[in-house]
Amino acid sequence: MSAAAHAHFANPRNDFWRLLHAAGFTSRLYEPAEQFELLKEGIGITNAAPRTTPGSGDLRRADFAGAAERLARFEARWIAFVGKEAYRGAFGERPELGVQARTLAETKLFVLPSTSPANAAVPWDERLRWFRQLAGLAV
Repeated sequence: MSAAAHAHFANPRNDFWRLLHAAGFTSRLYEPAEQFELLKEGIGITNAAPRTTPGSGDLRRADFAGAAERLARFEARWIAFVGKEAYRGAFGERPELGVQARTLAETKLFVLPSTSPANAAVPWDERLRWFRQLAGLAV
């Protein structure tokens, strides 16, 4: 769905955009088609793996080749991975949620729970707690 929309997190059942706003990252609720408007809020979105797939389970190790190097070029204060699989693909290790010990130069890394409808077993309040934790650190 995201590939067809040419936008990140475009599935209407994906909570990413609602969580971003509810956690205080954005001044209003954005639509996926407005993803580049997030730059005005100091937020950028990219993929650790450039190939779009139906789910993270469809990605292969080769899809993440060079991910850490590409992400390091952003020189951001924080990079958040939405879902453990994105982090694992980039660094080859299974993370816990939250702040990671690893950094990319001065950039701190944080792993959020997946916002995918396939991750519905993790309740909204739990996902929002992690988004708020990152928001508190990123100020």
